[in-house]
Formats: sequence, structure tokens, C-alpha cells
Amino acid sequence: MLYIVLALVVAAFGLLIAALTTAYTLWAWISVVLSVVAAALLVTDWLSGRRKARAGDSARPTVVTVGGARRDNRPGGPAEHEQYDELEELEEPDFGDEEPPARAAAVEPESDAEVTSFLEPVAQHAAPVEDTAEPDEEPTDASDLLVVAGLSVEVRVVDEHPRYHLATCTWLGPRATIPIPVSEARQLGFTPCARCGPDGVLAARHRAAR
Repeated sequence: MLYIVLALVVAAFGLLIAALTTAYTLWAWISVVLSVVAAALLVTDWLSGRRKARAGDSARPTVVTVGGARRDNRPGGPAEHEQYDELEELEEPDFGDEEPPARAAAVEPESDAEVTSFLEPVAQHAAPVEDTAEPDEEPTDASDLLVVAGLSVEVRVVDEHPRYHLATCTWLGPRATIPIPVSEARQLGFTPCARCGPDGVLAARHRAAR
């Protein structure tokens, strides 16, 4: 529409110039007619735009709800000049008289038997506890003492402990041991362990080997 009006205005201006230079009045009247037509087209376009704007305003709701509050949405109202970035708060659903959905049931503690059965494998794989009690001295028979005093079979001693032991003695556990001939252990003042009984075992093995 604007291009047509512009063309009419340019044509009317050209005819007006021609009428002034040639003194031919017909060009002037045609220029006036084209100007009137251009003005009529502009008025028609303006009125059409007004009608479309009014139709759009009537279709738009005058009141909107934002964040639970009712706001004016009419032209020039607060909705035209404010920006609402807040999200509507989530409201907990109202179940009325109905009971709310059951939540996950709390886990009841297990019985003592179940706890014990669960902990047994853990206890079996736990690190062995070191036996701190010093074992008693083995009461060695005089005949066994004579045999052991001449043997070079190795036994195990632990630093700062008075007993000597067989390598299979359960009291040793994870302790660091020192291998030493049993005769030398006797000479150094070590005494036999009553738990593994090295004197009786070694004397019996020596007699059996004869």
C-alpha cells in the first residue's frame, strides 16, 4: 500500500511541475486528483490498522494470573510494563478427606540372630588378634633334656621373650621370629614353651629316627 501511495505522490508532483512549466491546467488538475487518491489510500490504511488493533485487544484477556496473583493485562496496564520471571510455586496437591499416599515404610531393625549371622563371616575374615599373654614353661623330663641339649634342630625365638617354640606354635602368630638351634637356645637361657612343647616333640622325633 505504501508503495502505491508513494508512486501516486511522485506522479502528482511530476504533473504539477509539468503544469507549472507548460501552463497547461489539465496537468494541474490531474496532479490534484492523484494527491487526493493518495491521501484517501493513507486514510483507508490507517483505519484498517486501527480496526485490527481493536480486534486484537478484544481477543486478549484483560486479567491474567501470574504466580497466583491477578494482574491487569489491558493496554498500558502493569502487564505491558513489567516482566514476570518468577515461576509459579508448586502447590502440594490437596487430597481432601483421603489419606495421602503411604510413604516408604521404615526399615525395621533386624533381630539379634540375623545380625549375628551377618557378622560371622566378617569375624572369620578379620585379622587375627595377637596373643599378648606369655605362655608357660614346658616341664621337661630329665631324659628329654639330655637329648634336646645335643640337638641342632632349629626352633623359633622372639626378641625379648623367654620361650623357644616349634615353627608351628600357635602363639607365634604374626610375630617376627628368629630361627636358632635348640641346643643354642638352651645355652642362651631360653626355656621351652608349654603350648607347643618343643622339648618333648623333638626328643620323641630323635628317638623315633634311631
